Amino acid sequence: MRYALTGLDCAGCAAKIEQELRKIKGLEKVSVNFATQSIDIPLESLPVAREVIARVAPRVNILDSTAKRPTAREGEGEKKNRLPLLITAGLLLAAGFIFNERLHRTPYNWAEYAVLLSAYLLVGWRVIWAALSNLVRGQLFDENFLMSLATAGAIALHRLPEAVAVMFFYAIGEYFQERAVNRSRRSIAALLDIRPDYANLKLDGEIKRVRPEEVEVGQIIVVKPGERVPLDGQVLEGVSFVDTSALTGESVPRKVESGEKILAGMVNGQGLLTVKVTKPFGESSAARILGLVEKAAARKAATEQFITAFSRYYTPAVVLGALALAVIPPLVVPGAAFSQWVYRALVLLVISCPCALVVSVPLSYFGGLSAASRQGILVKGANFLDALTGLHTVVFDKTGTLTKGVFRVTRLVAYNGFKEDELLAAAAAAEVYSSHPIARSIREAYGQEIPPERVGEYQEIPGYGISAVVDGKRVLAGNDRLMHREGIAHEVCEVEGTGVHVAIDGTFAGYIVISDELKPDAWEAIAWLKALGIRKTVMLTGDEEAVARGIAGSLGMDACFAGLLPEEKVAKVEELQALIPDRRKHKLAFVGDGINDAPVITRADVGVAMGGLGSDAAIEAADVVLMGDAPSKLAAAVEIARQTARIVRQNVALVLGIKAFFLLLGAFGVATVWDAVFADVGVTLLAIFNSTRIIFAK
Repeated sequence: MRYALTGLDCAGCAAKIEQELRKIKGLEKVSVNFATQSIDIPLESLPVAREVIARVAPRVNILDSTAKRPTAREGEGEKKNRLPLLITAGLLLAAGFIFNERLHRTPYNWAEYAVLLSAYLLVGWRVIWAALSNLVRGQLFDENFLMSLATAGAIALHRLPEAVAVMFFYAIGEYFQERAVNRSRRSIAALLDIRPDYANLKLDGEIKRVRPEEVEVGQIIVVKPGERVPLDGQVLEGVSFVDTSALTGESVPRKVESGEKILAGMVNGQGLLTVKVTKPFGESSAARILGLVEKAAARKAATEQFITAFSRYYTPAVVLGALALAVIPPLVVPGAAFSQWVYRALVLLVISCPCALVVSVPLSYFGGLSAASRQGILVKGANFLDALTGLHTVVFDKTGTLTKGVFRVTRLVAYNGFKEDELLAAAAAAEVYSSHPIARSIREAYGQEIPPERVGEYQEIPGYGISAVVDGKRVLAGNDRLMHREGIAHEVCEVEGTGVHVAIDGTFAGYIVISDELKPDAWEAIAWLKALGIRKTVMLTGDEEAVARGIAGSLGMDACFAGLLPEEKVAKVEELQALIPDRRKHKLAFVGDGINDAPVITRADVGVAMGGLGSDAAIEAADVVLMGDAPSKLAAAVEIARQTARIVRQNVALVLGIKAFFLLLGAFGVATVWDAVFADVGVTLLAIFNSTRIIFAK
């Protein structure tokens, strides 16, 4: 069960909570979701989880499942109240620094202490309190402890301006960190706002406002102008333009009218729509997206996991190193002053604070996920962002992925004395129970109602077609392989387009040509992926060889394989994976939309599903969901993933490089506390600002 968390303001706290909870039996795989401030734990584990969190992070609380989830803006008031404290402390620090000599000359230095310690406590009391609370609970080594120890030592050495500066700039860093995190959370919250609050249920000629969860499949709802569509359904009456940006990332409104599908989360324009509900709320597009978004940040990239583990060992090592630097040299170096080496140790403590890494790396991935979400690309975790950066081969399904999946009959060719209308009537009757788009196009072309009693012994033959008895005659309708399998002599094997071959009572009656249209951005998708350095683009389809070759050739794809059953697609993907060099770095992605694509989506290194028109099975199996059904969004996802990876690498190199340089200077007595402030807080701010660049990615 998912529970909301309050007071979870730092990634380090989330990591500590997660680490302690995983020590408990039954919670070994628990993940604290810092992005959405939530945690998934079994109901029976709630009391022990609360106990652990109260011990590890007292300011963090688990809300009951019935409590309202906090929004991204609800913590803004506290942060605005903190700003005056920062400004006041900054003015006091400036006064204490400028007039330090005069303040120092007062009896017992009381004026110096009054000014600078006031500034110190204004910005540092939270840090000191957290350090003392952790000390009581036996948790020594964290950033609060480092800051408190370093500044207390500086005060003891009567270096008050340096002590206040360390705490002041640390508070500034925390302030900007929280601002950056909240900006990212608001980006995610904008997606979570697609959750509808109510539905206008039409019952017995009256309109009743109810919760979306109360509406059943088949009931009628009314969507008024400006309202958010609460459930997936089919428009019965009305014409309007709907804003689909929350689902697809596309800003252009889409026209909907009677007979068309409409999805939960869309916003109605000016028209009044009457809609028949086709899915319960729990299975609607809005609920599905909410689930995907909330789970995404819980899946951490390898770099995130490494940084979390690294910080657990790094901080204690630094504290022990600082202690050794303060104690050992005065004992072994002739003439060494104890205060001098204690000061160097304090500089070392300030420089070595791990905040910059602990904050910036998760924030970068968080920003990458939110940037992708704003473009209608749902990446189910930071680990999949990493996988997208190493794509070597991208494999596409054809129908519904590269093509619109909207078929229409374009040609009828009859043989052996049969007429075209006989050919079409027999095929339409044979396909009467099929939900396949090709079957629907044949029935639409026939245009007449087919009484079910005319059709018997209906059988779908996977990968081949349909067998049925129509008006007492055996009708076969399917691909060329079906004709060969049944031993039907036929003059034409390959046709231009998708061909449905029809046999009546063992005699070839002719074929029907079905045309499917390419999606507008299909060519752009392949060209963009190649421009990004993707080595191979491949198409897999169950369609005829000639159709597949024509489409793959027009798109400039490297290879295509046709006539494949679902299990054959899986085998082909495994073959393509085996051809990829260095499988640790290079990955294969498969993009599909149908139920039959779910197995191969699962088998690929990165499974990608079309989220608007794709089947629930495909979306559930996928690692990345393209909500706009536009294949070019995959290339956009790769660009965002690569930018995120670049920012993560930049931050790691920046932080470790600068800290290593100043640690050496500090150990040899060259660096001062002022230099340490830059090496800690300055670098943290640089890393945070660098991380936020991905949040604004277009």
